[in-house]
Amino acid sequence: MSQAIVVFNAGSSSLKFSLFPTDLSEPWLHGQIDGLQGKPRLKAHTPDGTEVLQHAWPEGQPLAHDEALAFLLKALQPFLKGHTLCAVGHRIVHGGSRFSEPVKLDDVVLAELDALVPLAPLHQPHNLSPVRALQRVAPGLPQVACFDTAFHASCLPLHQRFALPRELHDAGVRRYGFHGLSYEYIASRLPEVDERAAQGRTVVLHLGNGASMCAMQGGRSVASSMGFTALEGLMMGTRCGSLDAGVLLWLMDERGMDARGIEHLLYSESGLLGVSGESSDMRTLLASDRAEAREAIDLYVHRITRELGAMAAVLGGLDAVVFTAGIGERAAPIREAVCRQAAWLGLALDEKVNREAPLLPDGEQLRISTAGSAVAAWVVPTDEERMIARHTRRLVLGD
Repeated sequence: MSQAIVVFNAGSSSLKFSLFPTDLSEPWLHGQIDGLQGKPRLKAHTPDGTEVLQHAWPEGQPLAHDEALAFLLKALQPFLKGHTLCAVGHRIVHGGSRFSEPVKLDDVVLAELDALVPLAPLHQPHNLSPVRALQRVAPGLPQVACFDTAFHASCLPLHQRFALPRELHDAGVRRYGFHGLSYEYIASRLPEVDERAAQGRTVVLHLGNGASMCAMQGGRSVASSMGFTALEGLMMGTRCGSLDAGVLLWLMDERGMDARGIEHLLYSESGLLGVSGESSDMRTLLASDRAEAREAIDLYVHRITRELGAMAAVLGGLDAVVFTAGIGERAAPIREAVCRQAAWLGLALDEKVNREAPLLPDGEQLRISTAGSAVAAWVVPTDEERMIARHTRRLVLGD
């Protein structure tokens, strides 16, 4: 009998999922359960956007992962098309220095991943919760962990170190990098998109609500804008990005803020939202006529520009840039602004192609630089779920 794989990406208040046949052709279903903390609602759609599944639970009652997954496994049955569910793949944000590639999940691995919770307290517990829930709800179903940090394990040890006492590095305080599943997928696409980019020096810009950049040499990560946490680097929707550590000392001394208060400020009240005072959504800011919105956009582009220059220096030059994720794939004005600032690197934007670029389906790509540009610029949609499904199939089915 034919088989299928489901991919889960769990957060504090949501559970996203995708259902794939094991030949990893067109996914059958994408969806999520939102509002797990008090207003749970399930919606799912086919790749063409047709909504095919919805359900709402009573408001005011948190929905545990056990209950959510038990319901979901039953709800998915009609969409399996006679196939059996053979495995589950999970996005796990942190693999630490121990896990540099996907791994089958068991109690021993789970215990090791639990030990990494202090490195990612806002994400790791939520990523692991559905793993344990599935162990209870479907104990015989194989599960695979795919790590957001793993792709960056190829970075040189020197580039992973902070200028802190060595015992802190040995305790795990080092640069890890994130969004690795997205970068791994883009790296897998590059040989068919642009052989020069695949073999050479490429910077990929993953610009979503969370944003980062990755410098690749021959399709391998050599530098990431994110470091110890997913807070460092670029300005994001509600995250501040890189910040002088002295600001944290000032907030404690002058504002009396504790760790949790600072955490909330940096992760949830900063970035585009904090600077604009209006929204964390780039679409809203691009449509706004407020000076604060314009300043937020300009700062966002400035931070990307600085990081791009630094990555070009690390690579010793640049052959290509790739835009991906929500803003990277959809916001032509942001791509234009970044490319204009990168003209000194040899990047010449085709403004008409960029401005008229359609929303690309998965598996497609669009060159937005001119034919004569020394540095190629591409838009390539990312597909982290497909990357997880690939790893899950390989580890469970052996191909």
